[in-house]
Amino acid sequence: MAMIKYLRRAKLLYNVAIGKEIFICVDCIHKDANRFGSSYGGWDVVTNNLNCDSVVYSFGVGEDASFEVDLIKKFGMEIHAFDPTPRSIAWVKGQRLSPRFIMHEYGIAAFDGRVTFFPPENPQHISHTMVERPATKNKAIEVGVKRVSTIMNELNHNNVDILKMDVEGAEYDVIDDIISSGIRPSQILVEFHHRFPGIGIEKTKNAIFSIRNAGYRLFSVSSTNQECSFVKLDE
Repeated sequence: MAMIKYLRRAKLLYNVAIGKEIFICVDCIHKDANRFGSSYGGWDVVTNNLNCDSVVYSFGVGEDASFEVDLIKKFGMEIHAFDPTPRSIAWVKGQRLSPRFIMHEYGIAAFDGRVTFFPPENPQHISHTMVERPATKNKAIEVGVKRVSTIMNELNHNNVDILKMDVEGAEYDVIDDIISSGIRPSQILVEFHHRFPGIGIEKTKNAIFSIRNAGYRLFSVSSTNQECSFVKLDE
């Protein structure tokens, strides 16, 4: 494990040096931060205000629901999970998950409608993206997407305690839409995809600035420098 961390750090330093990566530094260390989920699918969360009535939206499930399962076991809340990927939907249906894990078979975007979803180049991988992939264009599918504000209205939620996004490049427009809509989840957990062709590190820099400017502080960054956890200042 120590060797893996060392290699990741060395790779990060190299990518920073050649302009492909950025250093993402935390603003604070939160005393109530705890990790939930597997080493692959887990996230750091501030737990002091969570309970069975907390509202959690988890965008991007793939084939790892360990984060959601751990939260349900600890707090007993309902978790609304969202993923329009056919393989992910099939995987969830094949699991014996808690009835408090509620799967929605559509994705998130900065608008309501349908989008083209491009599969990964490696068929063993699962994550589709709205970012165009010319190599898999002939295998693209159409899926439904909704804004966070639309979802909250449909589910009759006035607030969201945790909003987690691993949405393969769609996060940038969604962050802009959330902030401009006045929606302020207590925590925002997001994986950034500036490594994708056509995105770049400036989008991640701007997204982090926008989240901080909306009243959040970054309390956790993963060893891969991709998963970031933000908490509202008043939490």
